[in-house]
Amino acid sequence: MADLENIKKEYDKLLQQLSDPELISDWERFKKILERKNFLEKIIEKEKELKDLKNEIEENKLIISAKEDPELISLAETEITQLREKEKVLEKELEKLMQCDEPIEPQAVVVEIRAGTGGAEASLFTGDLFKMYSKYASSQGWWQKVLSSHLTELGGFKEIIFELRNGDVFSKMKCEGGVHRVQRTPETEKGGRIHTSTASVAVLPKPKKAEIKIKPEELKIDFYGSSGPGGQYVQKRHTAVRITHLPTGIVVTSQTERNQLQNKENAMAILEAKLLERKEVAELKKLGEERHSQIKWAKRAEKIRTYNFPQDRVTDHRVKKSWHNIEEIMDGKLDPIILTLQKSNFS
Repeated sequence: MADLENIKKEYDKLLQQLSDPELISDWERFKKILERKNFLEKIIEKEKELKDLKNEIEENKLIISAKEDPELISLAETEITQLREKEKVLEKELEKLMQCDEPIEPQAVVVEIRAGTGGAEASLFTGDLFKMYSKYASSQGWWQKVLSSHLTELGGFKEIIFELRNGDVFSKMKCEGGVHRVQRTPETEKGGRIHTSTASVAVLPKPKKAEIKIKPEELKIDFYGSSGPGGQYVQKRHTAVRITHLPTGIVVTSQTERNQLQNKENAMAILEAKLLERKEVAELKKLGEERHSQIKWAKRAEKIRTYNFPQDRVTDHRVKKSWHNIEEIMDGKLDPIILTLQKSNFS
């Protein structure tokens, strides 16, 4: 397809432009090129997915034409039928993307989970919450990407920040902001005692293009070597990024990717979300405390939920309701809780 060839050429050209270290001095141009690159990347990935699927269909056709094993032939025929249906969907998605001149901005949120009280157990609980939301996101068909993380030596997280995008992501995730408490016996506890630990979750809507304007002169950007769980440097190349927003003093970092460009993109996504939150909180204060108290997702310090493992129970304190089968909930089956919250005043 000629159009796809042109798209690939444009994509390669954009990658070359983004590799220019001088480009960061013109932030608006950098952002525009980055958005276009990400949009073209979706088309290229969708085309590759379609190509791989067509190859699978051809492989199954070869099995049928060989006429060797009746059972294999039957399986191949069934698979071709399923793949054909998927092929139609992918072709429509690719066609829709290629008809768009500009990327369609989906609904998106930046989720920040921080370990609270409880030391190592709080960090492990932070990791468990991330896995829970990650599995829930997969079940909803949401796109997800880790923007920043600080891993501990035991495999937990001091902090992890990730983006979720598509569908009704904000309407479902906005109820999750607040302090989450866990009661369980840690693996490291030899006496069998139950410990209580906490982690805080902030759900920040990702700004639309015109919502937050950042001037290049407002940013101080530093590059440094990525570090591992114990603080030791794991890369000699300075790919990790620290951005300081000088007017507010907000500092964000990212070291999850292998190159500066992607880490810079991740750090800017976190900064924009934090600036939007700051702006909205300031606007809420102008409306008065009564209105402010109704916006539950903006309150980071409120204890909202307890995960009690010995009693196999998850309790949401806002709706005064409990659910059992905690292992399923931690495995991402959050629909019963989120639907209840959406029906209440927290939607």
